[in-house]
Amino acid sequence: MTEEFNPKVEYTKNVARMEKELRYIAGIIKQQGRKILSNYTITPPQFIALQWLFEEGDMTIGELSNKMYLAFSTTTDLVDRMENNNLVKRVRDQKDRRVVRIHLLGEGERIIEEVIEKRRMYLNSVLTNFDEDEVENFTHLLGKLHEEMMKD
Repeated sequence: MTEEFNPKVEYTKNVARMEKELRYIAGIIKQQGRKILSNYTITPPQFIALQWLFEEGDMTIGELSNKMYLAFSTTTDLVDRMENNNLVKRVRDQKDRRVVRIHLLGEGERIIEEVIEKRRMYLNSVLTNFDEDEVENFTHLLGKLHEEMMKD
């Protein structure tokens, strides 16, 4: 099944270059993220799960598996390991006792905050040769690109 895109702007060499640069940047970010995570006792998928819980709050395993694009059983195993490491705990929903939510514990929150801070420090070091206007424009354009991508 092939998706069709109806671009407003004709395909250009700039679009090809943007795609390539974004792909390379994504790879570097992933590599740097893994390097930072190597100092912690969590795996990259656990980091992603902790990030979702940190940003969105308590959620069910089903909700988390949908956000991570993982099978329910895979997410259950992931949560089991994080619970064994005291990063999260399962709690009953106050409104519906049949529902079990995953709750981020203090240690999980601490790790997320530390890792995100180290990632920001890395990005800050990369941007040292950008002037203030370039950083502001780049931030604006990234936000705009993100908004457009979220429409799909």
